[in-house]
Amino acid sequence: MSRPPSPRRPVIAAALCAAALSLTGLTGAAPAPSPAAAAPHQDPSLPVADRVDDLLSRMSTADKIGQMTQIEKDALVPQSDLAAYRIGSVLSGGDSTVSPNNARTWADTYDSLQRTALGTPLGIPVIYGIDAVHGHNAVRGATVFPHNIGLGATRDPELVRRVGRAVAEEVAGTGIDWSFAPCLCVARDDRWGRTYESFGEKPELPTSMATFVTGMQGGTLGADPASVLATAKHYLGDGGTTGGVDQGNTHLSEAELRAVHLPPFQEAVRRGVGSVMLSYSSWNGVRSHAHEYLVTDVLKGELGFTGFVVSDWAAVDQLDGRSGFTAAEITTAVNAGVDMVMVPHDYERFLTLLHGEVSAGRIPMARVDDANRRILTKKFQLGLFERPFTDRSLTPGVGSAEHRALAREAVRASQVLLKNDGGVLPLAKDARLFVAGKSADDIGNQSGGWTVGWQGRSGPVTEGTTVLQGIRAAVTDPSRVTYDRYGNGIDGGYAAAVAVVGETPYAEGRGDRPGSMGLDQEDLQTLARLKASGVPVVVVLVSGRPLDIAAHLPDWKALLAAWLPGTEGSGVSDVLFGDHAPTGKLPVTWMRSASQQPVNDGDGKTPLFPYGHGLSYDTAPDPGPTPTPVPRACAAQFRLTSSWSGGHQAEVTVENTGTGPLTGWSVEWDLGGSAVTHLWNGTLSVAQGRATVRNSPHNGALPPDATTSFGFTANGTASTPAVQCTG
Repeated sequence: MSRPPSPRRPVIAAALCAAALSLTGLTGAAPAPSPAAAAPHQDPSLPVADRVDDLLSRMSTADKIGQMTQIEKDALVPQSDLAAYRIGSVLSGGDSTVSPNNARTWADTYDSLQRTALGTPLGIPVIYGIDAVHGHNAVRGATVFPHNIGLGATRDPELVRRVGRAVAEEVAGTGIDWSFAPCLCVARDDRWGRTYESFGEKPELPTSMATFVTGMQGGTLGADPASVLATAKHYLGDGGTTGGVDQGNTHLSEAELRAVHLPPFQEAVRRGVGSVMLSYSSWNGVRSHAHEYLVTDVLKGELGFTGFVVSDWAAVDQLDGRSGFTAAEITTAVNAGVDMVMVPHDYERFLTLLHGEVSAGRIPMARVDDANRRILTKKFQLGLFERPFTDRSLTPGVGSAEHRALAREAVRASQVLLKNDGGVLPLAKDARLFVAGKSADDIGNQSGGWTVGWQGRSGPVTEGTTVLQGIRAAVTDPSRVTYDRYGNGIDGGYAAAVAVVGETPYAEGRGDRPGSMGLDQEDLQTLARLKASGVPVVVVLVSGRPLDIAAHLPDWKALLAAWLPGTEGSGVSDVLFGDHAPTGKLPVTWMRSASQQPVNDGDGKTPLFPYGHGLSYDTAPDPGPTPTPVPRACAAQFRLTSSWSGGHQAEVTVENTGTGPLTGWSVEWDLGGSAVTHLWNGTLSVAQGRATVRNSPHNGALPPDATTSFGFTANGTASTPAVQCTG
């Protein structure tokens, strides 16, 4: 989301537009009457539903369609338009910033906009959205965490929850109350430029990482000042487009779509996610923003999503394949189930067209009221009516030492050791080392896209620790570490050469790689210089996806996939020197060559490294005393979630009903003649007509009273079998 604001229309045209809008009530020329003192919607002791009902009864059509409108902050000229048009939401796109770019200025900007919104007769606060996708990444000095592909490699849902909480605290420290995260796509083709935004290629991995939602929102939305509305995106199937083309077409049967791409969203809804953002992509030729079945029937109906649906950046005005809003596009999207439209620039035209469609009855007022009810519910739950301004006690926490320590922990947990011939790693801290590569001393490269700018960029874009700085801080004598970006000057007197190479920053669109997926010429020349020295070469690969490196792998003694670690490069050196053994596992299959794409676990192709691969060092911790056994028991509940001609989908919830922790579980049931075609969050075996599902690594450990779930699609007639659970 990085397009610059559209040029403003000439003053005379804007004046004519404003005059026309005032005739329809859009600029508030006929405002709703001021609420009486202590109106029900102003009473925080009342149930939220009652407050919403009262407020809706006081709102004009102009108020209601304003709530359904989200505009880019920099397009809001003059700022008074926020109140004049009753705008419900503001956002900052990928390149939208403040000056100077620091947490305090962001908070000042937020508070200024909020004061303007509160000046309307009904005083409805705005909700402010931003893409805080791996930290509060638009703010210089904020903590930047590993991108999702690295977090997926940790296989640690609790760590991801803690990351979500830290991000929420930093976002709230700038006043902003809504983040467009997490991305719960299932990336099935590494050529896609958004692969790094996915936690992994199999549905169970992004599903397990939906804990980020709980971290961001808290146990109850709005229960504390750092609660930030989360967004599950992009619904649905954007990671499965043909050829990995961004905004392309996902050609799948409904059963495959449900089995692969729907489970993470099911889990996010179960966790109470407040908003869902639709995908630019299409499913079998129909764009998500126009897909009433997927949005209204499946998401809101079948899954029971009670939050609101927001469109992606300018996605509604692209439904007909051309830029610029049409009335038909707006009607199609809103009637499909879009509650809030990310305009983001031409809000006068959008509001005029939306008002006309509502007035003509082509968009029913019931649909408008439903959208408003969903949006206002989240505003009330967040406490925006009682606490509309920045909690300045949170502002100093942006980029705090505590959050950077957590980011460093996440970095080291995300490192995947793919090769380690001769045990060259871990490196000795007193060894003489040579460090090279374009990403060794570049905070921008190691942070990737969506870092102080939509596409990101190389260089010192923000504060942090580069991999080189982390290496120098880890060794006993920094003078024994030599660095040259291009590998010039190396000789045979070094114990090892560490080459930090890989991709430079990109985001969607520009990041698609339909052809070559190898290293660039600079990297190859640097590596050739290091190899010629005869020194063992350790490659640290900084990238948002697997790269085509099979032909060069024999030249390297060790290969560490560092992904896009963010601002805390010391997490990489923690693993290089053995302060922490590598524990990361591949969240995606590593191709043998680019010609294999798409390549995924279970597709019969022979990869260079399989999904789940990851080495460690030959050190085993002392297991300690054998614990005293405690009683273990579990219960399972079967729920049929949907059915269609020839197939069905179900979810099984497993609960630890014992007094001690479960370290694993299994569930059995009679298939009744059906056959399971896809399963997530578990491992399936079938014998004599009975299915047995055992836990996945990430969901086997359950404390007393805790629950987890797995799901599956099957052919045959839907039924509700009795299930048996064993701990």
